[in-house]
Amino acid sequence: MALRIDNMDRKILEELQRDAAQSLDEIAKKVGSSKTPVWNRIRKLREAGIIKRQTVLLDAEALGFEACFFVLIRTSAHEAEWQAKFLKALRDRPEVQEAHRLAGDIDYILKVRVTNARAYDKFYQALISEVRVHNVTALLSMEEIKSTSDLPLIEE
Repeated sequence: MALRIDNMDRKILEELQRDAAQSLDEIAKKVGSSKTPVWNRIRKLREAGIIKRQTVLLDAEALGFEACFFVLIRTSAHEAEWQAKFLKALRDRPEVQEAHRLAGDIDYILKVRVTNARAYDKFYQALISEVRVHNVTALLSMEEIKSTSDLPLIEE
C-alpha cells in the first residue's frame, strides 16, 4: 500500500525540492515542526520510495556543455531485441540526460547535452553505428526558458 502523504509531508517535500542541503533544523523551522518528527517523516518518505535520492544540480553551461539538443527518433524496428540494444546504447551515453518513449509519430525523444555541434555529431554517429533507426531529427535549443525537477505538490 502506498504511503499517504499529508500537508506536512508536502511542506517538507517542497523544502527538500527547493534545497535538499538544508539542515533538519532549518526545514523544521520552515514547516512549523521540530527536528525529530521531520526526520521521521523524511525517513518514511524515503522508505516509501517517494524520495528517490538527493543530488546536486550543476550549471551545464558553466561546465562547458553549451549545446542542448532534443533528438526525435523514429524506428521501424520494435522487436524486444532491438529495444534492449537501443536502451543499452542510451544508458551507456552520459550525454543523454533524458529519454522518453512516445505515443504518436515519433517513437523516442532524447535530451542530449554536449559541448557543441561537433560533439553532438560524434554522439549521433556513435548511436547510429550501434542501433539502426529509421529517422533522426535533432533540434538545437536556442534558449532554456524553464527547467525544473520540482513537482507541483498541490494539496488534496
